[in-house]
Amino acid sequence: MSGPGSGAGSGNLDRRTILGGAIAMVDRDGLRELTMRKLGAYLGVEGMALYRYVPGRDALLDGIVETVIDELYGDPDVLVSSPDWPDYLYRLAHGIRRIALAHPEVFPLVATRPPAAPWVRPPLRSLRWMESFLQEFRDCGFSDRAAVAVYQAFSSFLLGHLLLEVSALGADIGPVDDPEPRAPDIDDLSGYPLLQHLKPLLSENRSAEVFDSSLQVLITHLQELGKD
Repeated sequence: MSGPGSGAGSGNLDRRTILGGAIAMVDRDGLRELTMRKLGAYLGVEGMALYRYVPGRDALLDGIVETVIDELYGDPDVLVSSPDWPDYLYRLAHGIRRIALAHPEVFPLVATRPPAAPWVRPPLRSLRWMESFLQEFRDCGFSDRAAVAVYQAFSSFLLGHLLLEVSALGADIGPVDDPEPRAPDIDDLSGYPLLQHLKPLLSENRSAEVFDSSLQVLITHLQELGKD
């Protein structure tokens, strides 16, 4: 990744360098300090030079999330697919936790950035990850509704826990005003046929049911601990 004073120069600039620099800058200074002008200075170029590759801060934030989440696909301990779905979930959860701990200032974006499919409940800013996750459970024999229920319960638990964990590390998880308000999302799911198929189920707000179910599991676990 490029860093301050690295002298990237406009001739060496590309989208990957910009996103890498943005992640490094947020890791160091926090999300509130990220502007196109400051990022340009961090990379050793004029802020306006970035717009050729990233049209604005909104697209920059989206690119940061995509880049960070894509680290999962290069993690040798995370399974791309497996018939042993509990092991798949365990490895995936720990892979996402490693990302959260490596980038605590960046991670809140993963859980709070408006998704490209805003009707997904709970939202997660990675259609690629969601598509592969849902396909995994379909391949393991889960019905459409059951696969969606797994996604909702798993992501609610994981993101909620990790947001608390990075907050304890000092990460700012509060809302950040966007100086460049985003245009309304237009769903383009042409590359994600399963998400398109499951849109009615993913649109259902089952947060109360997921909360109650998770609470029951926790209480059962605590009851077992009390027997020791």
